[in-house]
Amino acid sequence: MNSHSLKVLIVEDETPAAEKLERYLTRYSDAIAVKGIVDSVEGAVNWLVANQTSIDLIFMDIQLKDGMSFEIFKEVKINKPVIFITAYNEYALDAFKVNGIDYLLKPITFTDLTNSLKKIESLGNQLRWGDERNEALQSLSPTERNYKNRFMVKLGDHIKSITTDQISLFFADGRDVYLVTNQLRKFIIDYTLESLDEILDPKIFKRINRSYILHISAIQDVVVHSNSRLKISLHIKWEPEIIVSREKVSDFKEWFDGVH
Repeated sequence: MNSHSLKVLIVEDETPAAEKLERYLTRYSDAIAVKGIVDSVEGAVNWLVANQTSIDLIFMDIQLKDGMSFEIFKEVKINKPVIFITAYNEYALDAFKVNGIDYLLKPITFTDLTNSLKKIESLGNQLRWGDERNEALQSLSPTERNYKNRFMVKLGDHIKSITTDQISLFFADGRDVYLVTNQLRKFIIDYTLESLDEILDPKIFKRINRSYILHISAIQDVVVHSNSRLKISLHIKWEPEIIVSREKVSDFKEWFDGVH
């Protein structure tokens, strides 16, 4: 791959970050053309379905406004190299690099971008970017990944760090998502349940319906409920009824039984 006549897609939900990346690309080479900028999983899927053959390289933020960019790979077959962008170094960055996919850690510097592009250029056509790359990305095992193990929350004018072993559950209420501690303290966090599902250790946390992600240690009892669903009671005093949705019952049982 060469920077001459390089056509690029940017997948980034923060407009200033997308504009900065575009400026850096132009500064690196005036032969680089940004063919599109999209800000969501849905937008990226639609764009790639229609236009993927027109580009050579994709810059892709990991956290987008409607979910994690990994979802894009489940919806469309990507056969172009991807440079991931993230503000969180606890993602599986080392695994991405081993699999021939580079990453940039925010805030991006021009030097970072230059090094990344030179690496891609030096690899050239030695890399195959089809099924092998996508399968490698989607099949990262927990031992290869570094899952998020703490969350920063606000308490008045104070900032606290809460580790995942202090968390009983996450739940969504409308557009807000809450973290609930083992002491029943609730904090609004700036994540969607979909993004949490990607960054939490799947051995410890489980999405059980559209509204809840539970920590396995928070579960006190599981009872067979109506229509083959499951009702969960927690160690903490939690009033709302928690039901495992019917389509997730089988998956939940495997997780609860320690089958992965």
